[in-house]
Amino acid sequence: MSQQDQGSPTPTQETKTDQGVAMQDIRSSKNLAAFTEVVESRRSVRRFTDTPIPDEVLQDCLRLAMLAPNSSNLQPWEFYVIETPDKRSKASKICMNQNAARTANKLIAVVARTDTWRDHAKQNIRDFPDGKAPKKVRDYYEKIVPMDFLRGPAGVFSAVKWGMTKAVRQFKGPIKTPCYTYEDIRNWAMYNTALAAENLILALRAHGFDSCAMGGFDEPALKKLLNLSDHHHVVMMIAAGERAERGIYHSQFRFDYDKFVKRV
Repeated sequence: MSQQDQGSPTPTQETKTDQGVAMQDIRSSKNLAAFTEVVESRRSVRRFTDTPIPDEVLQDCLRLAMLAPNSSNLQPWEFYVIETPDKRSKASKICMNQNAARTANKLIAVVARTDTWRDHAKQNIRDFPDGKAPKKVRDYYEKIVPMDFLRGPAGVFSAVKWGMTKAVRQFKGPIKTPCYTYEDIRNWAMYNTALAAENLILALRAHGFDSCAMGGFDEPALKKLLNLSDHHHVVMMIAAGERAERGIYHSQFRFDYDKFVKRV
């Protein structure tokens, strides 16, 4: 009943070769300095210039976004690059006419899907990168993943899962809480998709562009504009482009480190 922990390698995410490359190449002061520069120079930019983001740059940023860690490699995300003039104008209004939305070179809706997990579970078996998927991988995606998500008519499976989970905790020990309700699945899809959104934001900065992650939008209106279903949930809008001279409103600051970091 338990899915693999968020952020841990799934059967399709990491190979021995990948691990070797990570050990050999990543631990360098040059890489750390570059990453630090990207993170520390990232700002929420509210005004952009007219400089376009080249298509190949945006494509690479979206590719990097989809390399984000995600639960069981089920990838519950979609990215809607709003380009047609009419939709772009309407989307800006739906984003409350924020300066970031109005002046952005690219306006991207980051969307979580709650209805793709079944097909993506099958695809993980079909597209397994190291030959035929072993039995352990097939069993995981064919049995454990459905058990985590399925709720059944009137939530009958959820009631059974609740009883099983309680029994396992009592007699065997810790177990991941499965999805009992649609809201559980929605939250799962949204936090996984948010990880991809952060990758996109950092990738844009690494390419020399900036962004603004926006939560101020009318989601029902945006879903209507993009023809999205009840299984689509807009996590955020991302405005992207080149930083204008007055694109940042004030100096960056954060609360004290010790306020948030607890050693237990």
